[in-house]
Amino acid sequence: MSAPMETNMSEIDRIRSLSPQDMLMLGIKDIAYIKDIEVDGETAFGLFAANGKPLAVTADRAAAVATAWQNGLAPMTLQ
Repeated sequence: MSAPMETNMSEIDRIRSLSPQDMLMLGIKDIAYIKDIEVDGETAFGLFAANGKPLAVTADRAAAVATAWQNGLAPMTLQ
């Protein structure tokens, strides 16, 4: 029974040693963030990769969500 505990502790240690950059890269291929942005004085909706890289700007939230899904990304909303 000690082997699984050692494996779990090793995994926990690896997770604890992730750098902030490593954390940003988690989900980069799966998750997109949507947040309100201002473009030319108007509210728009930005679609961003998990690491913060801008992917698209849309006029409304529904279009941002659809764009994420169409590109195989799970949309998350940031406030």
